[in-house]
Amino acid sequence: MSDKTYASETIIVPDRTLAVNSKTNMASDIKDGIKDVSPILFAIVPFAAVFGAVAIESGLSFGETMLTSLSIYAAASQYVMIDLMGQNVPAWSIVLAVFAVNFRHVLYSASIGRTMGAFSPLQKALAFFLLVDPQFASSESRAAKSGLRPAYYFAYAAMIYSTWLAANCIGALFGSLIESPYDYGLDFILPLYFTGLVAGFHKRPNFIPVLAISASISLLAWFTVGSPWHITLGGIAGLITAAALSKPAKGNTKEETANA
Repeated sequence: MSDKTYASETIIVPDRTLAVNSKTNMASDIKDGIKDVSPILFAIVPFAAVFGAVAIESGLSFGETMLTSLSIYAAASQYVMIDLMGQNVPAWSIVLAVFAVNFRHVLYSASIGRTMGAFSPLQKALAFFLLVDPQFASSESRAAKSGLRPAYYFAYAAMIYSTWLAANCIGALFGSLIESPYDYGLDFILPLYFTGLVAGFHKRPNFIPVLAISASISLLAWFTVGSPWHITLGGIAGLITAAALSKPAKGNTKEETANA
């Protein structure tokens, strides 16, 4: 009888310990996620507010502006969409340009998906929707240090998503106080954003040739077939160049195989 009681106790106690540890890890992950995202929020607020103001200035209603951010949630693509809408291009061209601009998110998903062993299928689907540039960078870093878990990921994502929507709302409501956002150079925020994004890769291998070929093809497309094809063709050219230059030499591959 005592043996059975002792056996029962040894089973129950570890279960309680695991439950306590699980709650502790979740609380710690949430705290770390909020701490890591806090500096990013200050940079997001003006960027998001300007989008709200520019969207209203471009003819979108308040509801349409907020629906755009709720459903698309991709800053660069949203700015591209607004810009192309002002040029009266066909809807399919806008969709294609938006896809080309945010094609990097396909690569983000492929990379971060390998570290999501703790995520359920539904959590993965939601995580990919919320996957933006700072989210990817922070999640990759977290995965390398201590493993990526849903609590950290969604705490980080919820802060960015809610801040983006709130700042959009402020910009849409009060942006009309600025008679012309373009007089203040606010229309330059998208080129500036992409310049910073591209510059962040300057230490990567083959950065110069990829940038040169992509920019050259984009300029050629701009003067020949026009917008928005320069975005799509320039992006595709950069992807092809990066893929071609990243292939290992056959000799190195055989040597690595032999050593393995």
